[in-house]
Amino acid sequence: MFVSRPVVHPVEAPPLREGGNNAPRVRMKDVQGMAGTPGGLVLRLFQFLSAVVSLCVMVTISDFYSVTAFCYLVVAVSLQSLWSLSLAIMDIYALLVRRSLRNSGIISVFTVGDGITSTLTFSAACASAGITVLIENDMDRCAMNPCTRFETATAMAFISWFAVSPSFFLNFWSLASR
Repeated sequence: MFVSRPVVHPVEAPPLREGGNNAPRVRMKDVQGMAGTPGGLVLRLFQFLSAVVSLCVMVTISDFYSVTAFCYLVVAVSLQSLWSLSLAIMDIYALLVRRSLRNSGIISVFTVGDGITSTLTFSAACASAGITVLIENDMDRCAMNPCTRFETATAMAFISWFAVSPSFFLNFWSLASR
């Protein structure tokens, strides 16, 4: 019986540097839009402002609470505005003290929070858009309802979702690339 035997070739170890310092570790650059960067701060402020505008427009409508989708929109953009404001404050702090928010625990919290709030905001905006289209196009009741304000609040919720999506994906990418 002919059995092959593995051949072992010795591998040379790389030469050690003096002082015990092997190759220096290189840190990946911060991508603009990630937590703790100026781009991330701009995204957070944009998320916050568009969510607050959506909230303010919806709350000024006297009978928004009669439609469940609009109540859901108010709750979702309230949560989005609080989340975005708190992370914007953390970004401001990180930029002022020149700290990097590259800790995997912090990025995990940011990623999960962005995922939850973006899903809630998107689903609330879609539900509100459906009701708005129903009221405006299918029932022709815009004379009795403030359709333009419904549309404005819904559009601002979508804009807030568009702003939170890059933050979520960049934080998720940063977490996955560890």
